[in-house]
Amino acid sequence: MKIHRLELKSIPENIKLVKKWVDEIAIEYQVCETLYPDILISLTEAVNNAIHHGNQGDKQKKIYLVCKVKNNKLKFQVSDEGKGFDPEDIPDPTSLGRIERESGRGVMIMKTLATKVEFKKKGSKVEMTFKFKSL
Repeated sequence: MKIHRLELKSIPENIKLVKKWVDEIAIEYQVCETLYPDILISLTEAVNNAIHHGNQGDKQKKIYLVCKVKNNKLKFQVSDEGKGFDPEDIPDPTSLGRIERESGRGVMIMKTLATKVEFKKKGSKVEMTFKFKSL
């Protein structure tokens, strides 16, 4: 198993570093171009949530990303230093009263694009697994 790590300060500008990190991983493992956007969008959503909701925009707090590669599976972990949340308490973003809101869709997007999504450490850590085939 190979492990890749990235540590970020909780500032929105650092989201661009996630793309560079994902690019390097996608190139190394020759991830097919149809899966690449799913990984990038899911990680971007997770990091954005970690910055704004988990770490509450506190620039002193950090976000930790880990990618474990094994048997044609990429398992990404995004952890923040926040208190966490209950993923079961997230309102349905497609419900009538929420459909037109611009926020609140991150978890739904992750669950739609990843093969598997799990929340750990009281919600302050999300694990997303993507099955992939090399080019």
